[in-house]
Amino acid sequence: MSNNKFRYTKEFDAKYEYTGKDLGAECRRGRTVFRVWAPFAEKVELCLYREGTDCQELLQESLPEEESQRILMHPGANGTWSIEIAGNLHGIFYDYLIHTDGNAVRTADPYAKACSCNGCRSMVVDMERTNPENFDLDKAPEQQSETIIYELHIKDFSHDPKSGIPEEYRGKYKAFTVENSSTADGVPTGVAYLKELGITHVHLLPFFDFGWLDEADDSRFNWGYDPVNYNVPEGSFATDVHDGTVRIRECKEMIQALHKAGIRVVMDVVYNHTFVADSWLERTAPGYYVRRYEDGTLSDGSACGSDMAVGRAMVDNYIADSVMYWAKEYHLDGFRFDLMGLLTTELMNRIREELDAEFGSGEKLLYGEPWRAGESPMEEGTHAALKDNIGKLHENIAVFSDDTRDTIKGDVFLSQVPGFVNGGSKLEDRVLDAVAGWRDNVDGFCPKSCNQVINYVSAHDNFTLWDKLLYTLREEQLLGDKILYQEPYEDIMAANKLAAMIYFTCQGHIFFQAGEEFGRTKYGDENSFRSAPEINMLDWSRMAQFHELVEYYKGLIALRKTMPGLYDKSETASHRISGQTIHREGMVSFFVDNENGKKTQEWKTLYIIYNASDVPGTLELPAGDWEILADKQISNCHKKVEHIFTVPPCSGMILGMRSGEF
Repeated sequence: MSNNKFRYTKEFDAKYEYTGKDLGAECRRGRTVFRVWAPFAEKVELCLYREGTDCQELLQESLPEEESQRILMHPGANGTWSIEIAGNLHGIFYDYLIHTDGNAVRTADPYAKACSCNGCRSMVVDMERTNPENFDLDKAPEQQSETIIYELHIKDFSHDPKSGIPEEYRGKYKAFTVENSSTADGVPTGVAYLKELGITHVHLLPFFDFGWLDEADDSRFNWGYDPVNYNVPEGSFATDVHDGTVRIRECKEMIQALHKAGIRVVMDVVYNHTFVADSWLERTAPGYYVRRYEDGTLSDGSACGSDMAVGRAMVDNYIADSVMYWAKEYHLDGFRFDLMGLLTTELMNRIREELDAEFGSGEKLLYGEPWRAGESPMEEGTHAALKDNIGKLHENIAVFSDDTRDTIKGDVFLSQVPGFVNGGSKLEDRVLDAVAGWRDNVDGFCPKSCNQVINYVSAHDNFTLWDKLLYTLREEQLLGDKILYQEPYEDIMAANKLAAMIYFTCQGHIFFQAGEEFGRTKYGDENSFRSAPEINMLDWSRMAQFHELVEYYKGLIALRKTMPGLYDKSETASHRISGQTIHREGMVSFFVDNENGKKTQEWKTLYIIYNASDVPGTLELPAGDWEILADKQISNCHKKVEHIFTVPPCSGMILGMRSGEF
């Protein structure tokens, strides 16, 4: 059945939904079972090969190679086809030939767990053979008091020769297994640096198998938002792109190494669209998996022309089962959903509930982008997982707060529109709303609690924070000179520190782009999704040049972990915020109840001030034993403070009042 004939109905799902968890190729008890869902097929052939292929495109109309072994599959329940073959076929490659209406369509297996170089031929894999030593003993580090997420791209992390990572591991999963890498000057890099920084979670940009680049060409770069094989790790990050087991084992080694370092791992997942509309999924059930309008034209809410038809039974099953597979097989600790607004609140809540049932309530972190690139038709009875529908999302599903981001640094799309820290005006009320996790916001975004909020000012998308500050605080005609991006200018440094202090003292989860803490630049490239690795990579030499900024972030991270008034994620957390005051344009302050119930805290009350103006502000402290915990120069410090004190221009200050029991 061709896609222009199929019209989806709920009755179709009632008849053909398959709820088994055994689609794909499974090795068990000396036998290998292949099962595929192809509800329109009249006949399905399994094609087996001893070798893989490097091709980047598998044409629908192509025929299996002569050396292949073709085996007829048997029809089964709910549109499935299967065949059981004697012997463990680990390492054998395969694809399918699906016959419908007199036509044959060739496809890889959308449920494959391994594949050849570039993903056009599926591979049978006995997953137990891919486990690194002691992987069965691997487990997530204990949950810490706060969630501090560090967004990384696997290639970015170690591509720079100055990283000190061995050349053969640069840009690879294996880079994370190097425990004591450093620059030539002995400054820690890699995982050693992450441990020293103090983050709790590494968020890795997509690392399931993606398209566009040739996996064998190490000079190519892609963020990874071009999904091809959803249940297979990307091959370009492996030290051997041709052996389908290497990418699996090395991906597991990466996660194991991060766990050993005390860091949990979040996977960035892209279930909202496929790389091309003609995906393996669509070839097995034409017209079912891709979202279309009534006239048959493709929906383009992802700006990729291939939106997944979320809300249909087998689409939702595919996504939920894939998430569970990664969580169980690869020991992942959380998932970030790209363009979550193209998914549904119903599916997201289902994923939350299934993960909670398997691993314990809240054990796996879930968050996503509560928007989409354009309109997209939703299935009847479903609700888009957009910011406006946050009330319909489970309280343990968080969303990125573009409100916080744009309030602090300015419009993410308009390069020279500033925010609070870089010259924006009339943003004081918005800043104070952000502080309490937008819980008291009367216009627009209003989450159930700050547990649904991801606070950040930069991510892989758009300008880095450093570049955005340059675009708003420097003349436009100067921005074409690369030298401009390389110096730690005093005023840009001050604005960066203030931006960091603000979102680190807002209630909610903390998230920042790798390298933000050392003034990461992409030289004004705001959409580097396929730019050269040299533009995207972490430049480890900036650590020394921006040492003051790195230390500032370290201090904020350490402080945050000791402040229950800020890391409280309960529904009543916003009640801890009091005394919100706008002193004048560009200067606000507030108090935080920092008590922690049974456990006495060193600091009973916090007093936090942001002064983004260009003049100092003088304030008077309430009675009590106060100290400065962070100021313009240093974070996580303990300085004496006078009863009447001054907050310098373009700076913030965190003060703590002792509880009297320390």
